Amino acid sequence: MRVALVTKIFPSSIQQWGGHSAYETIRLLAQRCDLQAFYPYLVFPQLLGSFDRTPRPDPAWQPEGVKVSYIPHAGIPGLTRHLNGSIIARTVLPYVRRFNPDIVLSYFIYPYGYASVRVAQALGVPSVLTAIGSDIHSIPDALTRSLTRSALRNTDFVSTTSQDLCDGARLLGADPAHSRPKLNGCDTAVFYPRDRRQARESLGLDPDAPSIVYVGRLDVRKGLVELVEAVARLGPEHPDLRCYIVGDGPAKPTLLAAIDRLNAGQWITFAPAVLTEQVAVWMAAADLVTLPSYNEGCPNVVVEALAAGRPVVATNVGGIPELMDDTCGRMVSPRDVSALTTALKEVLHQTWDASTISARHGRSWSTVADELYQILEEAIQRRAAGKTLSGTSA
Repeated sequence: MRVALVTKIFPSSIQQWGGHSAYETIRLLAQRCDLQAFYPYLVFPQLLGSFDRTPRPDPAWQPEGVKVSYIPHAGIPGLTRHLNGSIIARTVLPYVRRFNPDIVLSYFIYPYGYASVRVAQALGVPSVLTAIGSDIHSIPDALTRSLTRSALRNTDFVSTTSQDLCDGARLLGADPAHSRPKLNGCDTAVFYPRDRRQARESLGLDPDAPSIVYVGRLDVRKGLVELVEAVARLGPEHPDLRCYIVGDGPAKPTLLAAIDRLNAGQWITFAPAVLTEQVAVWMAAADLVTLPSYNEGCPNVVVEALAAGRPVVATNVGGIPELMDDTCGRMVSPRDVSALTTALKEVLHQTWDASTISARHGRSWSTVADELYQILEEAIQRRAAGKTLSGTSA
């Protein structure tokens, strides 16, 4: 099977951690297929090139296990949004044509999925699109919604990272018979139950303090202001409590201001973003992992925390209810500080068995890649059967 992947939701020299979920799946898929990734990136038109300060990916940089071609396409951020799908399709088509794929795969519905459908139609091969979250739940305007609908209606199969996203894709026009969820996984060789005291010792943390850990982007939409407020409420009755916020992002000044306003500095510590192996150590060090987001698709951090055997306190949004229940933590409504405070307190006071949580909720990237391979096979076989029936009737 020759698979062309068209997406920018993938690692590059600029963002080596970008598109982590897609990469982990594709890396394993590439072991079973002849797979080539085509990474379109925006550059200003030639006449406006002097205004272009956007860093460009190094074409020589390759993520391990996947062949990638980095392809520039003309555009202006924001202004050409509604043209980008067509521009990408036209620009990428010659490269994909030379690869001669059996199927075209994409992550993120518009513009990359839209472009992939156009490319596949031009080549007479099927396409499969994967929705990951904001491409379904946070479409910015009516025209982008229309282009998203077009892609969903004209592809051969729609895969999503949660049932919630699948329902949203179907409302936008995806065929219910040819769409289904494929939840994210994690590297179960990295995320598994580890000794908490050893993890804390390696990080230089208090071995006995009840500890809450958040890992991810510092963004107010992740519910981090509410987390600060909840910890500020818990702190006076749990003076040894520690909350570690691990990651980088634009919301740090806002969070520091909230901590200062609430006098919560003695309970909250920031740590810089870390790579996968250290994420696993932070989770092992935690009594609980939290993700109080306003919106989510299928968040890796929840999958990883559960595989690591740690209970989770998260909001009941997106695909999170498909990943967990009260046997492995608590879910609360977003933006509800009182509910978040209560849930954190309950989970900290309850005894949890790491092996039980991990055994029930561990899901590997290998399983995800196997499911994607089956989807690709189905799409190719269905297209071939359709051509046979068409030829017979003719």
